[in-house]
Amino acid sequence: MQAVILAGGKGTRLAPYTTVFPKPMLPVGDKPIIEIIIQQLSYYGFTDIVISLGYLGQFIEIYFSDDHNVPEGVNISYVRETKPLGTSGPVSLINNLEERFLVINGDILTTINYSDMYKYHIEKDADLTIAMAVKKVKMDLGILEFDKNKKITNFDEKPVYNFHDNIGIYIYNRSILKYIEKNKRLDMNDLVMHLIGMEKNIYGYLSEEAYYWIDIGKHGDYDLANQEFEKHRKEFLKAEIKNT
Repeated sequence: MQAVILAGGKGTRLAPYTTVFPKPMLPVGDKPIIEIIIQQLSYYGFTDIVISLGYLGQFIEIYFSDDHNVPEGVNISYVRETKPLGTSGPVSLINNLEERFLVINGDILTTINYSDMYKYHIEKDADLTIAMAVKKVKMDLGILEFDKNKKITNFDEKPVYNFHDNIGIYIYNRSILKYIEKNKRLDMNDLVMHLIGMEKNIYGYLSEEAYYWIDIGKHGDYDLANQEFEKHRKEFLKAEIKNT
């Protein structure tokens, strides 16, 4: 199976770390986060991996030129963004994509089962599947509801709302590529809205199993990711257990 890792962003919110390293090369525990992602993908059967490079991308190429940093049986190739192409645009640069392929942001620490998501995509006969997580947001104040005359109809004291987040992991059908203009910036939200307008089958995937997810885009989240990785390493890197 085939996967694409988006690793072209500048990671400006993680400065000064990202002044000298691309964000996907920042270490979580004793490994760059992109190496953790690749090891996870390999564990779930994704052995053909394309990395979309951009800012300081040469450091990623140098790192994986050492075979010791690449799981056995995994082939890594690269495309390079000459300008920022957003969260969907980079796939337009890739030749020979399979009928279905996974796309993941290169700054994600998660325990999600990629294989289960891939199977779900097939079962749903989806054109595009988006991994989701539930986010609870508690309001600090009472929330008022009212009619068109401003007559209060409900008073909900500090309610909790549930939202479903896009967590930056996708399964594409290759047929979607015709809606992505080559070498032009396109973000996932714009692609999804266009596909909905075209009446394509877009599904959300919410794992039935509990899983951890965080992106390392901010300093606080990066620190938390390191703490969680050290505490739950066996859950993040199941391949290490398999090989011991």
